[in-house]
Amino acid sequence: METVLSILMLATIALLVGGIVLLRKGGYRKQAILMLVLAAIFAANVAIWTVPYKGGEAPAEKAGALAE
Repeated sequence: METVLSILMLATIALLVGGIVLLRKGGYRKQAILMLVLAAIFAANVAIWTVPYKGGEAPAEKAGALAE
């Protein structure tokens, strides 16, 4: 699970950088905005999987325990 979350964060960073570059360059405004929206969705997914519940256990930890 950690590998998937790491790849997702790398994709988030790449989308952010790419979206900002496209916005500054001009011409591809719609694609740049879509890239930034997708980066926000990726970041929200990572936050959902890593922020712990009230009990102190994160959903990613619980999913990892089920896989073992």
